[in-house]
Amino acid sequence: MNQSLSSYRIFYTVANTGNISKAAKELYISQPAISKSIQKLEESVGCRLFSRSSRGVVLTDEGKLLYDHVRTAFETLTLGEEKLKRSIELGVGHLKIGVSSTLCKYLLLPYLKEFIRQNPHISISISCQSTNETLKLLEDNKIDIGLIGRPATLKNTQFDFLEEIEDIFVATKDYIRNLQARGIAKDDVLSNATLMLLDKNNMTRQYIDDYLQENQIQVRDSIDISNMDLLIDFARIGVGVACVIKNFVKEDLASGALVEIPLGIPIHKREVGFAYRTNVSPSKSLSEFIHFYQNYQS
Repeated sequence: MNQSLSSYRIFYTVANTGNISKAAKELYISQPAISKSIQKLEESVGCRLFSRSSRGVVLTDEGKLLYDHVRTAFETLTLGEEKLKRSIELGVGHLKIGVSSTLCKYLLLPYLKEFIRQNPHISISISCQSTNETLKLLEDNKIDIGLIGRPATLKNTQFDFLEEIEDIFVATKDYIRNLQARGIAKDDVLSNATLMLLDKNNMTRQYIDDYLQENQIQVRDSIDISNMDLLIDFARIGVGVACVIKNFVKEDLASGALVEIPLGIPIHKREVGFAYRTNVSPSKSLSEFIHFYQNYQS
């Protein structure tokens, strides 16, 4: 496009009014400026766009061809402005959240349910990834905010604490009974059981591996499982001992469907919270969400 948008605005207005004087009043510029702009546009496209008469101006055939395209462009721009104005008035926006599948189900959903009720015009995108992958998405500005376990280091990232989570080992009573029948003492359960853990890319798994190593617990048989729901399901049917987040199996513990394996040295609790970049200006949707969870009452 060789001419500026203002040149086409002048052309569009003159074509609509059919009169340079009326176009000048509508655009709040002088008639000579209008005439000069039209002349430059005609020189640029290499043809006459208007025929002059005592009544005003009318489009030539070439002018009509150009006008059809310019009209479509300006109608599209007007529609875009109207949609933008309406979206601002309604609070329309888009929020991209990164979270592990486990934290999404057990922690994020209650927040989202109420947030969506209060902000129905904000669309939500969820990217289910591990905490490590969520932090990478944050760093690359591919998501607005992540629900994660607190990492060891945070660079240009704000972490807002939500709650503590506690990792425990659980199994069915029958599974523990079978181990005991084989002469395995309570202190040696983890070393002799089939241990079910999240896969090695998961921050929780890395945390548990560190715990096992620090306490010199040798694992003889283990199964890597992709998500915590499957870990819990496998534990319920007696496949082995699963490392799970205590709050996520509280009903199973209360009913006796699963029992907690006592540990000589308990696993330290971990912090979970929302994280977002501090070196990027937050969108209106993100600001709304931050304000929401900081004042959320379950």
